[in-house]
Amino acid sequence: MKARKFVKRAPARKAAPGKSKKTTTRKASKSAKKAAKKKTAKKAVKKRASAPKAKVKPASKPRSRTGVRRAASKKIKKKAAAKFATKTVRKPIAKLAPAPVAPSPPPPPYTVLGPMRARYAEVLTAGALEFLTALHRQFEPTRQAVLAARAEKQKRYDAGELPDFLAETKAIRDNQDWRVAPIPADLQNRRVEITGPVDRKMIVNALNSGATHYRADFEDANSPTWANNVEGQVNLKDYWAGHIAFTDPGSKKRYEVKSNPAVLIVRPRGWHLDEVHLTIDDAPISGALFDFGLYFFHNAKAQLGKGTAPYFYLPKLESHQEARLWNDVFAFAQERLGMPKGTIKATVLIETLPAAFEMEEILYEMREHIAGMNAGRWDYIFSFIKTFAKNPNYILPDRSQVVMGEAFLGAYAALLVRTCHHRGAFAMGGMAAQIPIKGDEAANDAAFDKVRADKEREVRDGYDGTWVAHPDLVPVAKEVFDRMMLEPNQVHRERLHVRVLRDDMLQVHSGTKTDEGFRLNLRVGVQYIEAWLNGRGAVPIYHLMEDAATAEISRAQVWQWLQYGAELEGGIKVSRAYFEKAMHEEMEKVKAEVGGRHYAQGRFPEAIRIFRELALSRDFIPFLTIPAYKLIS
Repeated sequence: MKARKFVKRAPARKAAPGKSKKTTTRKASKSAKKAAKKKTAKKAVKKRASAPKAKVKPASKPRSRTGVRRAASKKIKKKAAAKFATKTVRKPIAKLAPAPVAPSPPPPPYTVLGPMRARYAEVLTAGALEFLTALHRQFEPTRQAVLAARAEKQKRYDAGELPDFLAETKAIRDNQDWRVAPIPADLQNRRVEITGPVDRKMIVNALNSGATHYRADFEDANSPTWANNVEGQVNLKDYWAGHIAFTDPGSKKRYEVKSNPAVLIVRPRGWHLDEVHLTIDDAPISGALFDFGLYFFHNAKAQLGKGTAPYFYLPKLESHQEARLWNDVFAFAQERLGMPKGTIKATVLIETLPAAFEMEEILYEMREHIAGMNAGRWDYIFSFIKTFAKNPNYILPDRSQVVMGEAFLGAYAALLVRTCHHRGAFAMGGMAAQIPIKGDEAANDAAFDKVRADKEREVRDGYDGTWVAHPDLVPVAKEVFDRMMLEPNQVHRERLHVRVLRDDMLQVHSGTKTDEGFRLNLRVGVQYIEAWLNGRGAVPIYHLMEDAATAEISRAQVWQWLQYGAELEGGIKVSRAYFEKAMHEEMEKVKAEVGGRHYAQGRFPEAIRIFRELALSRDFIPFLTIPAYKLIS
């Protein structure tokens, strides 16, 4: 590779200091530009002077950054709109109408106000609550009407009118052709029935007791707490489903239903009681419809599948209109569940004085659904006092002296058998409330002898069966009926020779009024109310199984003796001062009997207050369970 040659150039000629060629040319150019600008400016001034003057806008304020951004955004949008306007305008797309929204369902008409504990939802189902709603809406107005009619009738009695057989229904009584509908086979032999509350252990024991029938009681033998009522329904549902057996967690004892159990009959509450834990259309449902409706809805079909049917005892009726209401309820319920008319069979308790004068009419109104009547003696005594609360001519002696077979009790018992058998229905005897007396064989034998004598009287009077309150009394009563009633029943004994008049039905028992009888009423009444407030409806007191009926008798008789200043044996006159003195002394006895600790931990102050208010009230309170219910609901 050839090496490049570097030639040395001659140095450039130096210009005169301060007078280079380039400098001279640049200056000339600048001078020409200035002259041209001045000329152009003069022309512009002349042009503006000749033009019309425009309005001068005030100087705008300097804009913030946010303002600048907004102005720029508007300018961009304006340009985009102008650009879009030059293009073909398309038709706007029609908006689709929104799909119709289904209205939300209305809230149910029923409200369960009681707590929903374990398994309650198994009976308080939507279907069951809708069934109860239908019953309530259909029959609540009629229920209120018959209760109002009760009150009006009582006003007439208070004014001095006496109960009597109805003139307007004489044709029904005189017609000898009608009879009640045929009665199912498992109700033909009812010689011994046992009654009790609906707790699980009691149900199993009663079904296994050897009695022919068991009356599961939501009424007088039950304290109507929310838990008792709903759990009772769960227990009965379990029985018909075949799984009521259980092991007691405390004793570890196994309870299960044996073969050939008693036939089950359910007693709902009376028309006068509400169930405040369930409202329909913001009103409490009738306790009667609540008890009946839940049991029938859940178990009727299972019962038919096992060869029996829904059987009921109906309490506290006072007129044939009230019986008609029950008959209408039965017809409605059967149709609603698709069952034949006459599936349900009921036995009506004749336990009020007004109802005793309408027995034939009650049978007639329920002739498609009735199986018989029962002589509910304890409530009947209470009703006698209540009916004549304002009449001083009907003051009763000690309740221990108001016995069956005499006076008004004997007359009504005889009329009941004659009426039922003549129309083809069964007549059921009253309750034997005695219970075994442990540790005193002589006293126990004496108590059982009383039961035996009472049942012998019932068989002789023509009754087809009887009641007991304790399993140990089942064999006592059964022995009497087996010995004296060789056939399943005595319906064929019509007893047409029996003739009972109005005055026979109103005859007061002869007897005495004693200080001990007065004080016994205080002790029994307060102890029962205290137990009832604690959730127990069947309470053993002084060797008798007491229920609400005996407590009603106790407080009613104390009220009656106070109202009319009854004179007791020994010259003591019943007054408010005597009542307060006796109440204090008897509660000291009760405290000693039950123990100071139990007395202090119990609800005795509330029970005493309720009893005192009932006994000292100016007017007779129809049922103690109505004011007392407020304390458990």
